[in-house]
Amino acid sequence: MAETLVFRWASEGAARLLELQSGTVDHITKLSPDDYDAVRDNPNLQFLPVPNPNILYLALNNNFAPMDDIRVRQALAMGVDRQRIVDNFYPAGSVVASHFTPCSIANACQGEAWYDFDPDAAKALLAEAGYPDGFETKIFYRDVFRVYLPEPGLVAVEFQNQLKENLNIDAEVVVMESGEFIDESTNGRLDGLYLLGWGADYLHVTNFLDFHFAESNPQFGTPYPEIYEVLQEASTIGDEAVAAPLYEQANNAIKELIPMVPIAHGAPADAALADVENAHTAVLGPPDLWKVNPGGRDTLVYMKAAEPISLYCADETDGESLDACKMVTEGLYKYDADGSAVPTLATSCDANADSTVWTCHLREGVAFHDGSTVDANDVVMSWAAGIDAANPYHVGDTGAYEYFSYLWDGLMNAE
Repeated sequence: MAETLVFRWASEGAARLLELQSGTVDHITKLSPDDYDAVRDNPNLQFLPVPNPNILYLALNNNFAPMDDIRVRQALAMGVDRQRIVDNFYPAGSVVASHFTPCSIANACQGEAWYDFDPDAAKALLAEAGYPDGFETKIFYRDVFRVYLPEPGLVAVEFQNQLKENLNIDAEVVVMESGEFIDESTNGRLDGLYLLGWGADYLHVTNFLDFHFAESNPQFGTPYPEIYEVLQEASTIGDEAVAAPLYEQANNAIKELIPMVPIAHGAPADAALADVENAHTAVLGPPDLWKVNPGGRDTLVYMKAAEPISLYCADETDGESLDACKMVTEGLYKYDADGSAVPTLATSCDANADSTVWTCHLREGVAFHDGSTVDANDVVMSWAAGIDAANPYHVGDTGAYEYFSYLWDGLMNAE
């Protein structure tokens, strides 16, 4: 195995492939759809499909006019030809989203499917809302290739063209720096439309729905109790069959209220040099790069589509930062390549009868990078630094600690 791991990045898919073909990198992520066949046909390269469930959505904010009008949101839901976007910009295997969460996840596609493309009905709704001649807005995006958004600049322009052709909406395309885009969008400060998406962190519908539509999430403006109250109830139920009617209700509420427009579930792929042993992808997050042998070379060079925003690991949600964090930190458990949870710092964790209290047993002899011993107090302190806003170690990049806030129902001691 390699002694050194180097992360590199390039925003253009063609540039990443050129580096791989030149042998200056060992593995590239987010292969451009146009390059799939070129990699498959090249004996010096490996084609590596990525099975990660994901979603691209056209986001909006109901605190800004005209998105505060349900008729405008309905017009956007019906006025975009999502199939055309998938056909023209996504690789084979990608599908138009019938629901926000990919259907490969249990309970994801309970309830009614999304609206069909109907530009005439959409224009009628705009006229009813007082916009017979359309309106002006912006489409924000970051120029970062994603599994859910290949070639983001081209897709942004496609949305711009469709809005004009189908709804007479004049949309200015605005590209933003990645960190600023994440900060502004997730904190609900973008006045207009924007392209964002999600890849699964764990294989449960709560990872998609609860994160995005939670009571504490300002991303889409004022959250809807018709959605989050149902999700709160469903999240306490362990039996998938018992929870199914609640997810049907939540998905139907999302369709009715339209906090965003789900667009596509992508079918991404990576590529690697042919001599890289155990080159692989994972269902959740990056592969275990410490298991990869780059043809006997001392250094493994792994090329991403963007620069990590920071290494304040608990305070980031972007894949580039989290991929790097996985290589230098460990949790009690981690996910294997197939998405199965396996113990790492823990040897096991045991639940009480109603799964409200968990007791984890740490591996013996675990040490930090500097050689000092890891014990239970360190685990507790790591959690406190993330979830307790009053903790002196609760310091990060943006300070939002979004995962801690949304996945565990809010931060402690938050003002």
